[in-house]
Amino acid sequence: MSDKLSDFRLTPEELATFEDQGFIGPIKVYEPEEMERRWNEIRRAIPDRSRAIYPNDALGAVTNLSNYDRHLDIDLLSEHIMQRAIVERVASILGPNLLCWRTEFFPKYQGDEGTDWHQAATFAHSSGRPQIQWPAQNDAPAFGGTITAWTAFTHSTKENGCLQLMPGTHRVMNYDESLGMSYNPDTINKREKGSVRRGFFGYDYRELQKDPDWRPDESKAFSLVMQPGECVIFWSTLMHGSLPHTGSKKDYRMGFATRYVPTQVKIYPDLGDVSEYGGTIPLDNYAAVLVSGKDEYGINKLTDRSRTGHKFTPWDFRIPVGG
Repeated sequence: MSDKLSDFRLTPEELATFEDQGFIGPIKVYEPEEMERRWNEIRRAIPDRSRAIYPNDALGAVTNLSNYDRHLDIDLLSEHIMQRAIVERVASILGPNLLCWRTEFFPKYQGDEGTDWHQAATFAHSSGRPQIQWPAQNDAPAFGGTITAWTAFTHSTKENGCLQLMPGTHRVMNYDESLGMSYNPDTINKREKGSVRRGFFGYDYRELQKDPDWRPDESKAFSLVMQPGECVIFWSTLMHGSLPHTGSKKDYRMGFATRYVPTQVKIYPDLGDVSEYGGTIPLDNYAAVLVSGKDEYGINKLTDRSRTGHKFTPWDFRIPVGG
């Protein structure tokens, strides 16, 4: 799909739907064949950590923190975070001045449990410390959250553990991320919630519920099947989770989440590292990427190129398409 010939700005009707539902998609970013080619190249590049910004020993027991933010050393991921099909749509929602502050792989292999229903406003849920901080509004903490663009690098089906979303749940937090959760990797793949095997990478997200007796209304949820190269854009405060992988060993699922905030949001406020999921990553080499517009606040450390020299040129959506 060309970055030059299409206008991806959300229409007023699409924006109204997003405001009401908290998500939009799936949308096509790549043709399936192109996605397969790109993923094959990315997969081969992942083991080369010579330019990765986090050390190998950040490997946690259940997730690989050292593979956060590989868009800073793998060129195809550097291209991906700048895809106009994603960034222009996100700019329609958050405004023209945007940062990409985090990317993560979300693999799911045969036998893996589903992911707990959850919402994230500050991303303190696992680390215990807010990772993003919106400016206060009328001396009160802002609601927060990030826009996540979750792209299916492989088929994402009910059998291999696709995403589940609960439309219209993004405005009210059912969880208090400041409460903290107990990390216990021994519980992975061993708990059922309702009739579904779910967990949160060694945590139990129910520990954050504001009301311990509250239960998610799963009758409002749906399973989001996606083709390779398709993407869903949603508020992190939308109730979301995933199904367990009940399919074959060959049919693994790989998702890639790209997270965006406006430039006035403080990223990793007063943090020197992130400790979660049984691992720790130092932030000495971390920097966010300006993907569109301008940074008029100067409150975050930014980089304009990856560690391979790939230059990040922010989009200017004031320029007419094809201009």
